[in-house]
Amino acid sequence: MWFKNLKIFRLSPEFNFTAADLETKLERQLFQPGNRSDMQNMGWVSPCNNGALVHAINGQYLLALRVEKKLLPASVINQTTKEKCLEIEEQQGYRPGRKQLKEIKEQVTEELLPKAFAVQKDTRVWLDTKNHWLIIDAASSAKSDEVIGMLAKVLDPLPVQSLFTELSPSAAMTEWLLQDEAPANFSIDQDTDLVSKAESSATVRYIRQTPESGDVAKHIQNGKVCTKLAMTWADRISFVLNDSLDIKRIKPLDILKEGGDFSSMDEAERFDADMTLMCAELAKMLDDLVLVLGGEKLRQGNEQKAT
Repeated sequence: MWFKNLKIFRLSPEFNFTAADLETKLERQLFQPGNRSDMQNMGWVSPCNNGALVHAINGQYLLALRVEKKLLPASVINQTTKEKCLEIEEQQGYRPGRKQLKEIKEQVTEELLPKAFAVQKDTRVWLDTKNHWLIIDAASSAKSDEVIGMLAKVLDPLPVQSLFTELSPSAAMTEWLLQDEAPANFSIDQDTDLVSKAESSATVRYIRQTPESGDVAKHIQNGKVCTKLAMTWADRISFVLNDSLDIKRIKPLDILKEGGDFSSMDEAERFDADMTLMCAELAKMLDDLVLVLGGEKLRQGNEQKAT
């Protein structure tokens, strides 16, 4: 059940919902399958298929947002619209104008939607009420925006804040490569992207190859900065950090897998044990990452940095 990607946010200090409170609020936006004419539908579902919308263990909450989308390619709509326009042209003796063409396309879309396949995908959300993290298992901003948008519909005010560090990830990663030295408790792995700050955005990409420090220095002197860097934390978790402070391609290493014997547990017990392990390890990793990025930036209105 380990998250593969982390979109990182902070839970605001005002967040004080119990699991039962949050469950009640999420029920307002419970997932319901869309009707035949809906292009997209979304709502909250049980993250571990036990009926509960909030799976809570020791202050760690797990949620899941389900998004249902109809598969209706633009090429199919355009082809059917073209065929419809030819029929209408024969009937009325002239080509449909721009306004009529738009109406035909809308009509075609409505007619095709009931025949389109519906695909469902769940996005998991982890709320760490002890360390005040809100983490979305999403590789794209569009997916995390869906989650934040749906949370905003049930939680008012939305108790979520963006995370900012004193050092930008790009500046820090560039310096680590330039010095050929990883920060404390981290090691640098083989995948790296160096991108020019010029308009051309020229990119040098190392895949499964460790860049030589001399080559890195030349690229940096030529105006490139590191925007993506593969790393390992404490020999326990490998991941890729990017310049937006997103963490991708998370993989727990063997040392974690060897830490416990789940063979005697049933499926529900294994899920809980895996969730407990993931939350504990990722929370430590995030704390260390914020630390090597200079700490958390002072938020307006706060007197101290969050730790």
